[in-house]
Amino acid sequence: MKHIIISAALSAVTLISTGCSGFLDEEMKSTLGPDNTYTSSYGFELAATGLYGWARSEFNTWGEATTSQGQACPYEMFQIATDIVHQGQQMDGSLKPFESLSYTPSTTFVVSYWNWGYGLISSANELLKYADINTNWDNDTDKALYQATARFFRAYAYRYLVYLYGDVPYVETIETNYRTDFTRTPKAEVLEKMINDLKFAEENLPENPDKVETGKLTTWAAKHLLSEVYLMAGLYTEAKTKADEVITSPYFHLMQQNERFGAEKDKPGDVFHDMFIENNQNRTSGNMESIWVMQYEYQTDGGGGAYDDWTRRAWNPRYWDKLEGFTLADSLGGRGLAQIVPLTWWIEDQTDFYDANDIRNSEYNIKRHWYYNDPQYPDKVGKEAPITKETREKNQIYPVITKFFYGKADNLTYEGNNKDRMKFRLAETYLLKAEACIQLGDTKGAKEAINAVRKRAGATEISESQATMDFLLDERIRELVGEELRRFTLARTGKWLERVKKYNSYSAHMDEHHLLLPIPQYIIDLNTGAEFPQNPGY
Repeated sequence: MKHIIISAALSAVTLISTGCSGFLDEEMKSTLGPDNTYTSSYGFELAATGLYGWARSEFNTWGEATTSQGQACPYEMFQIATDIVHQGQQMDGSLKPFESLSYTPSTTFVVSYWNWGYGLISSANELLKYADINTNWDNDTDKALYQATARFFRAYAYRYLVYLYGDVPYVETIETNYRTDFTRTPKAEVLEKMINDLKFAEENLPENPDKVETGKLTTWAAKHLLSEVYLMAGLYTEAKTKADEVITSPYFHLMQQNERFGAEKDKPGDVFHDMFIENNQNRTSGNMESIWVMQYEYQTDGGGGAYDDWTRRAWNPRYWDKLEGFTLADSLGGRGLAQIVPLTWWIEDQTDFYDANDIRNSEYNIKRHWYYNDPQYPDKVGKEAPITKETREKNQIYPVITKFFYGKADNLTYEGNNKDRMKFRLAETYLLKAEACIQLGDTKGAKEAINAVRKRAGATEISESQATMDFLLDERIRELVGEELRRFTLARTGKWLERVKKYNSYSAHMDEHHLLLPIPQYIIDLNTGAEFPQNPGY
């Protein structure tokens, strides 16, 4: 365990020194370390930027980042074996164990997410340690600001660890001696620590999102995450209160249908589609719904790289792969790999899953019609290509969400998805509130929260009797599919097993023990000084 923490901290220094343009000159990079970094507000800003960089690599595939997950499908692991997708193309083996539920304590992502989480925690703890020592601050508020940033990211890392592994060691200091006697802290205690961190963060992060650098945290991001963590802890009144604080904030509102904005506001489309167009994620574009946005801009210092986020490749079909009449195009999402494919029950089979006027079901947001585009076949260009059993089985064309359509005309084979990523947006805050209300038996409050989201979409408003957990989970598909980590949502609401068995025949043999990943085996092997039990079933 100590080995993970120390090596992760060293990796964080490397990430900080190489990923933050403008903070360091070349000759300083080889000498960067905690003792000569944490000596001023400038140094703490550098370290905080490193935390953002570490967090941003949560779906990094391989290469390029210190915190790579080591295989092609880390993001997909959070979507597969749920109620929304099945595995598409089979060429990469990293996803298969998660659909077949055959992962082991040595499976790549089982190990890499443990390391990613504790790496981020270690870096946060290091910043907090030196913040307590440092006396050289530019402003009286700097110390609390950087502590708040570190504590937010520590809670953010534990969010992953608790969802994935259950009881995990809570580490809040940098260990100076080698330890082999870590124990698993009960989940309830870890959640309490996370809540304390996020309370500190909400009190000490900036309030006005228009007065911080794009992508930086504010009190509202802490409140949004705190609402979710309260739900995880079963503190539903507190979850509702925090969601309400964000919803009633003067800084955010749901983007309504008459508020077209951004790069394509004068082109055919709708406001929901606008949110997912490149460069439309931040407030500077006019998007008043985004609460926290990870920065991944293409070919931009401090942005993402080709391996940081392959969500586009995951969702988008292989229309370009031996399907006569099609060629690569940025307008069709670039070079998709169809690593995950939507289950037909929600996107194709049920004619009433979306209301007729629901803009989230428009052609701009779900592509159900594919038109030939290859000039080598002039007789076909512009004509509609039929979706058939064969095109589905070959993962070539089928109905698909367009949230992750992204291609670069200057490099059509480019792997990355370098659009900024909306991590928290207001529509989800409304749905977190609805979840809290349902758990409290407040069907009126749940109805109102859900209807706020549906009204923006042009969907029919629901009644109190319809405000159930299953309806809410369906609504989260309509609104947040691909954005949320579906594995987390289903685990938190206690509906995972039920809905997989109902909707997903590919993973229908799931049982209770699959709801947690195994503890990485090497952690158990190294921790010889205390009992460190494996999760049941492994």
